[in-house]
Amino acid sequence: MKGRTMDRTRVPQEAVELYDEYTHAPLGRRVFLDRLARIAGGTAAAAAMLPLLQNDYALAQVVPAEDPRLVGETVTFDVPGGTMSAYVVKPAVAGEPLPAVVVIHENRGLNPHIRDVARRAALAGYVAVAPDFLSPGSGGTPEDEDRARDLIGQLDPAQTLQQALAVVAYARSGRDDVAGPVGVVGFCWGGGLANQVAAGDPELGAAVSFYGRQLPAEQAGALKVPLLLHYAALDERINAGIPDFVSALTAAGVGYGLHMYEGVNHAFHNDTNAARYDQAAADLAWARTLDFFGHHLKGRDA
Repeated sequence: MKGRTMDRTRVPQEAVELYDEYTHAPLGRRVFLDRLARIAGGTAAAAAMLPLLQNDYALAQVVPAEDPRLVGETVTFDVPGGTMSAYVVKPAVAGEPLPAVVVIHENRGLNPHIRDVARRAALAGYVAVAPDFLSPGSGGTPEDEDRARDLIGQLDPAQTLQQALAVVAYARSGRDDVAGPVGVVGFCWGGGLANQVAAGDPELGAAVSFYGRQLPAEQAGALKVPLLLHYAALDERINAGIPDFVSALTAAGVGYGLHMYEGVNHAFHNDTNAARYDQAAADLAWARTLDFFGHHLKGRDA
């Protein structure tokens, strides 16, 4: 996977952790900017650092939308609480129906980066379904990513899980171009939701979580779905839940794989974020993801 070259040394780790707090706590924007200015040494330095912390979706073109190897469309279908909109993309010449992969976005909604990730999955030979979880109640993901984050925070968790399960059901039985198992991969907020979907749908073929919040022990112990977990070693907020999660999975005999990527931050796979993206870790994690799906969804030897 191609990526951009980024000078992450220009962003102190303290600033990365502050931005993570801002995007997940969240802090108010004025408080965030004031604290960033103290870290950077002034408002001008903070202003120069801010673009490296924020996502730049103009760079979300690892696989262009017009790539002739793919065909994409926006579909809608009913889910609990409304109508779900999803970006669906697949190989242009597929022949027989293919397995499907549901791609669940971060807490900034269905943005150009996640659409690009869906195209990467499609190039690997899947029908990729990328739902917009802000479409049923808010009409879709807004361009303002802070507004998207706020709207994600207002979603009802129980209803969101039921909607996610409905997306998997749509991928499994609502399309003529899908046959075989359905997998799910999620990032950040979507990584936590991918874990929940794995616990809620025992017929799921496989689930991959990138730095997602872990399941409670009682749910983890009931898992029947193959699980692959990617974590960033510097992501103290999410990693705090790993020991209990692993203990529950191990005690229940649940099959899982866990990879810890040293020296990288939360969201290291997001190549539109200069401060946190790490190409080596992202490429390795994605290769492992495709190998995992290839084994569980296509029946290839591991």
